[in-house]
Amino acid sequence: MKFLAAAIQMLASDDKTANLQEAERWVRQAASEGARVVALPEVFIWRGNKQLERAAAEPIPGPTTAGLAALARELGIYLLGGSILEEIPASQKAYNTSLLFGPKGDVLASYRKIHLFDVDLENGVTARESDTRAFGDGVLVAKTDLCLMGLTVCYDLRFPELYRALSFKGAQLVFVPSAFTAYTGRAHWEPLLRARAIENQVYIIAPDQHGKNRRADGGTEKSDDDRDRDAQHAASRARQRFHGVSSDGADHRVQSDAAPVHHAQRST
Repeated sequence: MKFLAAAIQMLASDDKTANLQEAERWVRQAASEGARVVALPEVFIWRGNKQLERAAAEPIPGPTTAGLAALARELGIYLLGGSILEEIPASQKAYNTSLLFGPKGDVLASYRKIHLFDVDLENGVTARESDTRAFGDGVLVAKTDLCLMGLTVCYDLRFPELYRALSFKGAQLVFVPSAFTAYTGRAHWEPLLRARAIENQVYIIAPDQHGKNRRADGGTEKSDDDRDRDAQHAASRARQRFHGVSSDGADHRVQSDAAPVHHAQRST
């Protein structure tokens, strides 16, 4: 089966309403161009000061999932809701949760990020995702009319065992919604995506945040130089080619006037 997929790049802020409007705009454009699968990046609905994360977390189901479900149902698409911060009752932490919606608006899979980004980088960036977020523990593959789809999030990419487990469960396509840092992304983003695709003979769809964000999720600001290079790099790549990777490790390239939306085809 062949189908068109779209990976949406966007820069999330701490304004949920604005983020949802931006996401919806690009999802609608992707669907209008024939995409049957559309994927949003990690924490697309809210990204800001980590001290405010608990207040920004939502229950699932909740207002954001209701909006995404309605959009998927209206457009008749499979919609990956990147990730949102899922409220945990009686806890100061939240799950970083990715949801896959079907064409009828139903939730086909809800995956809580397993590997949290706790690192000290050489350029001075420190991230402690586990300070405010809880670890997930499920390996999830969703059955769809198109193929079997596996769910992962960002830092999971560095742990090949998870992708092998998804492959053993029959996954043919794996999502990697992300908010990679400029410093690590420049060195490792594409090589790791290619590796996971080749190792497991799966297709990868990896929508990433891009541009000048005021604070990284770990709470440490990127330098001006890093932010500027990141924005220029992402914008240039977005205009030129799609960044899903096929199971042979090759890019599927198309020209696109809509920079944040990239397409790839899968065939079986």
